Amino acid sequence: MDRLKIFSGNSNPELAESICRQLDVSLSQGIVKRFSDGEIMVELHESMRGMRVFVVQSTCDPVNANIMELLIIIDALKRASASEINAVIPYYGYARQDRKVAPRAPISAKLVADLLTVAGANRVIALDLHAGQIQGFFDIPVDHLYARPVLVRYIKENIAGEIVVVSPDAGGVERARAYAKKLNASLAIIDKRRSGPNELADEMNVIGDIAGKVAVIIDDMIDTAGTLTKAANVLMEEGALAVYGIASHGVLSGPAIDRIESSRLSKVVITDSIPLSPAAAGCDKIEVLTISELLADAIKRIYWEDSVSCLFR
Repeated sequence: MDRLKIFSGNSNPELAESICRQLDVSLSQGIVKRFSDGEIMVELHESMRGMRVFVVQSTCDPVNANIMELLIIIDALKRASASEINAVIPYYGYARQDRKVAPRAPISAKLVADLLTVAGANRVIALDLHAGQIQGFFDIPVDHLYARPVLVRYIKENIAGEIVVVSPDAGGVERARAYAKKLNASLAIIDKRRSGPNELADEMNVIGDIAGKVAVIIDDMIDTAGTLTKAANVLMEEGALAVYGIASHGVLSGPAIDRIESSRLSKVVITDSIPLSPAAAGCDKIEVLTISELLADAIKRIYWEDSVSCLFR
């Protein structure tokens, strides 16, 4: 893989280093820094001419700064004559704004897709997009990976008893059903009503048989953890023996850590698509699984122009 280069922004350098170890390559030399007024500056310290570059950058908090970093890195690589620029985005910011939910509202997920394309990205590799249709916002190839193999393996190896997979809302039923099929488990759904984003659900009802089973709540992300922790209480009241929270992305903003620590959740399992804050790292209920092997395998297959479809199983 003589023409392979891995470059990292500032959002998740540990994941980038782990991917490099999986691929047995060195992280490309360069820096992403700030001028005193906050402007972003990128310096590439090695030749990128003719190289196939994979830029690892989660667009997590601070979202806008990390998106600008990614765009400027892509522009720098394009001007350095890289032959192919692949944006590896383990967590895609603005993914929840994928449609108009009110008059005169933006579709910010589409805007970010346009920005990446115009900046010069040739391909995007994303993990567990909040909505699958975001792939169609791009005019360049998108490889949409899933953390499901990593998370299913953890569930099989670490959670004992009769499992029921729980979708926290109607929109996540397809995702939960895929997990239930892999685990040969039953499926339950939480019907929730809430007034707006990041607001606690006003009402929750469980559809399905929970009593005497270990409930595993499956979601794509955990943000303020309001829905997750309230769902855990409802499931325990319905007779669940224990409740686990499983998600691809640990956004964990606002009161999330306090809610998790004081909740009836046995454990919350997330991936390293977003680096943990110090508070989250100190929470005993949170366990992090790495997706570096999954991303490294995808990068290797794309480099050698092999199929990546086997990664979806």
